[in-house]
Amino acid sequence: MRSANVTRTTAETEIAVALTLDGTGAYDNATGVGFFDHMLDQLARHALIDLRVRCEGDRHIDDHHSVEDVGIAIGQALAEAVGDKRGIRRYGEWHLPMDDALVRAALDLSGRPYLAWDVTFPTEKIGTFDTELVREFFQAFATHGGITLHVDALRGLNSHHIAEAAFKAVARALRAAVETDPRREDAIPSTKGAL
Repeated sequence: MRSANVTRTTAETEIAVALTLDGTGAYDNATGVGFFDHMLDQLARHALIDLRVRCEGDRHIDDHHSVEDVGIAIGQALAEAVGDKRGIRRYGEWHLPMDDALVRAALDLSGRPYLAWDVTFPTEKIGTFDTELVREFFQAFATHGGITLHVDALRGLNSHHIAEAAFKAVARALRAAVETDPRREDAIPSTKGAL
C-alpha cells in the first residue's frame, strides 16, 4: 500500500495526517474549520485516496494557520506515499463543472513545486471561511508535495461552487497522476530516470 502518516507540530498548529493513495475515497477529517473539512472530504472522495486529518490550531486568531499547515502536511504525506514515483502516470488534468462554475486543474508530480492560480471569488467569505485560504491551501500542498499545479476558474458566479469545483478538479487530476501506468509499471516517468 502506498501510504503515509505525517505529524506536524508548531506553536500555531498540531496536525496528524494519514493518507493512502490506493484507497476508496474514504475520509475522516476534523480541522475545526467546517467548510475546509467539506473541501478535504471532496479531495479524498474524488481522488479515491483515503484521508484522515486531525488539526488543533490557533483558530482564535483566524483559520489561516490551520488551513495552510494542513496543506503542508497533506503535501508531505503525498510525497512520501508516492515514493520514487515508479510506475505512476505522473500527469493529470480535469475540467470540473459544478452548476455555474467550471474549473480546470492540470498537474505534474514532477518534484518541482509551482502553483499557477487564476481563480477569482466573487465574495471574500463562504460562510465564515475566507476565500483567499483556498489558494493558501493549494500553495502549501503544491510546495510540499513537489507538484507543478495549474488551477484556472474558467467561469463561476458562486464562491462555494468555485471553491468546491477547484478541490474536485485537483482531486480528479491527482487521481489520474498517481494511478499506475500499465504500460510502464516499473519505470520512472522521466527521461532523466529520476523525479
